[in-house]
Amino acid sequence: MLIFYKLSFFLFAFGGIWSFVSKRKHLLSTLISLEFIVLSLFFYMFFVLMMEYHDLCFLMYFLTFGVCEGALGLSILVSMIRTHGNDYFNMFNMLQC
Repeated sequence: MLIFYKLSFFLFAFGGIWSFVSKRKHLLSTLISLEFIVLSLFFYMFFVLMMEYHDLCFLMYFLTFGVCEGALGLSILVSMIRTHGNDYFNMFNMLQC
């Protein structure tokens, strides 16, 4: 049964990584693919910890850091849209700062 969970995790993680690598045009699409990877990792850790009868406190820490990462990404997205007008990576030049 654990083999099924590992296989499904790798399929979901591979889908998130593929989306992250292939769509580099918008910041929002990359943030969504990163959140998809974090969510698939969360489900994988949940199933592994449930199979081994461990305490699930670690998942709350992981979920807290995942939410903080998402909020930080959205704040960067909002500040980028306010300063540059869109979320294209090709319009964002680090040398202009």
